[in-house]
Amino acid sequence: MLTIASVNVNGIRAAYKRGMGAWLAQRTPDVLLLQEVRASDEILADHLPPGDWHLAHEASETAGRAGVAIASRLPMTAVRIGLRTGVTSDSGRWVEADLALPAHEGAPARSITVVSTYLHSATAGQPSMDEKYASLDHVTSRMADLAEGGGYAVVAGDVNIAHREVDLKNWKGNLRHAGFLPRERAYLDRWFDDLGWHDLGRELGGEGPGPYTWWSWRGQAFDNDSGWRIDYQLATPDLADAAVRATVDRAATYAERFSDHAPVVVEFDL
Repeated sequence: MLTIASVNVNGIRAAYKRGMGAWLAQRTPDVLLLQEVRASDEILADHLPPGDWHLAHEASETAGRAGVAIASRLPMTAVRIGLRTGVTSDSGRWVEADLALPAHEGAPARSITVVSTYLHSATAGQPSMDEKYASLDHVTSRMADLAEGGGYAVVAGDVNIAHREVDLKNWKGNLRHAGFLPRERAYLDRWFDDLGWHDLGRELGGEGPGPYTWWSWRGQAFDNDSGWRIDYQLATPDLADAAVRATVDRAATYAERFSDHAPVVVEFDL
């Protein structure tokens, strides 16, 4: 079994102060995909649990913002940093690595491509929305290339888009808000319907509503489970066939949260 966990930590140092280490010690994933790391390579490495980790990290060009990382117990055979859009606000939002899977006796070598991504949140009607759509165009192009290559690939992280009404509690109140605009949601339609990617959280997690992955720190959003499902693990068809379980590791109480996001964990029989 291969376990891949993905989580927006909202700052790796803050997450560890709130108890992320205990979650990692219990989960022990083989591959850990992080978003909003907001730290240097050295600080990130210092916050990984003991063991032999292979690390790929793209920090943001703007200090204290974004940052995505892959920490893997499997060897990395290649690392690709960013989508090279040339836009500063796109830095710290995409990193991918090819990992060597354990060999089966008499079988050819196998690999899996993993991506950690943190897409723009933006604000409807503002210039940041144009940046988000431009970035989504680059993401869609790269996902088309990955899908065309076949084999095993997973794109995971904080996409900042809820796909359908069952993916956020208050969908009627957010029809004109960024994160649930028709044009944003259409990108996910294309990824699933045209490019063939599988939404493992939905396919293995039931028809919903939820399970949600993000709740505001403010008010009673968490206690009332008034959240959004904006964190995903998306898999190519071959990899989706091997997925056996998807879990959202929602904290038991508000006080036990180490981030405003919950980890999305998928187990694969490879």
